[in-house]
Amino acid sequence: MIDRVGLAAFLRKRRESLQPEDVGLPRGSRRRTSGLRREEVAALCHMSTDYYSRLERERGPQPSSQMLASMALGLHLSLAERDHLFRLAGQRPPDPSGISEHISPGLLRILDRLTDTPAEIATELGETLRQTPMSVALSGDMTRYTGPARSSGYRWFTDPAARQRYAPEEHAFLARMYASGLREVVTLRGPGSRAAQLADLLLESSEEFRRVWDKHEIGVRAHEVKRFVHPEVGPLDLTCQRLVDPEQAHSLLVYTAIPGTESHEKLRLLSVIGSQPLR
Repeated sequence: MIDRVGLAAFLRKRRESLQPEDVGLPRGSRRRTSGLRREEVAALCHMSTDYYSRLERERGPQPSSQMLASMALGLHLSLAERDHLFRLAGQRPPDPSGISEHISPGLLRILDRLTDTPAEIATELGETLRQTPMSVALSGDMTRYTGPARSSGYRWFTDPAARQRYAPEEHAFLARMYASGLREVVTLRGPGSRAAQLADLLLESSEEFRRVWDKHEIGVRAHEVKRFVHPEVGPLDLTCQRLVDPEQAHSLLVYTAIPGTESHEKLRLLSVIGSQPLR
């Protein structure tokens, strides 16, 4: 059963404790309160201001588990706070044994500050959970996929379009890397896991995956420098740095170019044109 009084109080306290700079928003000179406004939280949680306001006023419908997960991310809740939010709303918290899509507040704070850099947060199955605008400009919106296609490794073997932004000479290595990484996660999570289900789907649908999978390679790691082929600015050599959240098995991937190089100038151009084509 939903605890409307407790839910409303918890949401208010979390909103009031967040500062604009905590979530990548400008403070502005006319802000009168120290916390976030309701409309700002609603936008962060991908819901209407009216819906969120009714929850803070102890009204409105019972939030779904999907809505609660979105609120937990928007409010930068910890795992314990997320589970508390679910229970206040009368919902069962997500199974801790599965692959979590809840991003830790610390990782979100870092991502929110990388406004001029391609960066993304992904699960151990390569499912992009959050991107910076520069990441969308570089690779496209990777959060739009649903089902197995959310995994970059699954798309690599099943969707030819997934390879268009990578140099052709890298394709064979990347296929080995994706298969190796998936095998490690399958071993870690065991039979019946989402990783094992993903491997079974690929074994059924991709001859190339079956061929690479049969090699039983482990430990094929991504190169420090990745070679992209952007449809507007052309080839880019970008250094990829990875920050891992061990509790969530999430990775923050940040792409940079060496100053003074052609790739650095192309990244600057990309920051201007964004995801819009030059033509």
